[in-house]
Amino acid sequence: MPATTRTTPLRGLAAVATLPLLIGALASCGYGSQAKTDVKKVAATGEKLSADSVRLGYFPNLTHATALVGDQEGIFQKELGGTELKVSTFNAGPSEIEALNAGSIDIGFIGPSPAINGYTKSKGQNLRIVGGSASGGVKLVVNPAKIKTLDDVKGKRIATPQHGNTQDVAFLNWISEKGWKVDAESGKGDVSVLRTDNKVTPDAYKSGAIDGAWVPEPTASKLVSEGAKVLLDESTLWPGDKFVITNIIVSQKFLKEHPDVVEAVLRGSVKTNAWINAHPDKAKESANSRLKELSGKPLGARVIDGAWPSITFTDDPLAATLQAQADHAVKAGLLEEPDLKGIYDLRPLNKVLKAEGRPEVPDAGLGVK
Repeated sequence: MPATTRTTPLRGLAAVATLPLLIGALASCGYGSQAKTDVKKVAATGEKLSADSVRLGYFPNLTHATALVGDQEGIFQKELGGTELKVSTFNAGPSEIEALNAGSIDIGFIGPSPAINGYTKSKGQNLRIVGGSASGGVKLVVNPAKIKTLDDVKGKRIATPQHGNTQDVAFLNWISEKGWKVDAESGKGDVSVLRTDNKVTPDAYKSGAIDGAWVPEPTASKLVSEGAKVLLDESTLWPGDKFVITNIIVSQKFLKEHPDVVEAVLRGSVKTNAWINAHPDKAKESANSRLKELSGKPLGARVIDGAWPSITFTDDPLAATLQAQADHAVKAGLLEEPDLKGIYDLRPLNKVLKAEGRPEVPDAGLGVK
């Protein structure tokens, strides 16, 4: 489809267009859309809420560190009392949206583009964003021997994680603002945009198949550990250096039937973010311990130390930046003009924040009425 038309939703469900020479490597790393159901970490004790259990989904990524730490430290389960926390982890936003739609999970931590796509494809019927989790943690990293300035990116091969995903949209928008032309569907143009899974990107960089990547942490810092250089931190492109990278979403059915459980998870998230910000070194260790449990090995010190400072953990979903990201996708031709009114329900979060003596956060006019 030409990039100038706007007849398809955000292509988060499209397969990743991985470099041919790395298809074998992708298969060997076991990446896929299947959810991994985790064993229970902390016993459910105390008074049960309105549901026997709540099924929580998140990614084994540092941009989901609120979920990693809240799970690892038992903060979520403590707030849930006798309601059991059941965790599933995912490798991609589309698979998490599918799980939410199928009723396999109730609440999830997820990026803005899958949330927008899931909401618009269901005509506003399947999910609500009920909180924020993280801002930032996305960088343009490049081979310093080939790219020394931002203008040098023209004519080069730059990877993004997935066609139409949050970073892909951001990079296409940045290219457009530079005055360069790229077909959003094929990735061909003044810059070659190569949609490559994050697990494969470091190998692609080492082999010389790509000249750089616009990627989230810890992939960016993994590339730096291979000799790449950070050329641009995406945060610098946003007002106040903040933009949403991770939201908390919930199925509308679960929110309606179990508002007390949703509120408990949000309390857990708020308390986790407070603990992360008060104890950054301990939180970093906690997140890495959880990653080790999920993947079999922790991140190296150089990688996690480089990645951690670029992520801001915040309860504010930064709703205005979600609208801006949707606008960027429309501009790129990856999304029809969406109606995002009603995508947020921040009433449970604001109730939690008020109880903590903190100010409410805004929904940028996109909240339920």
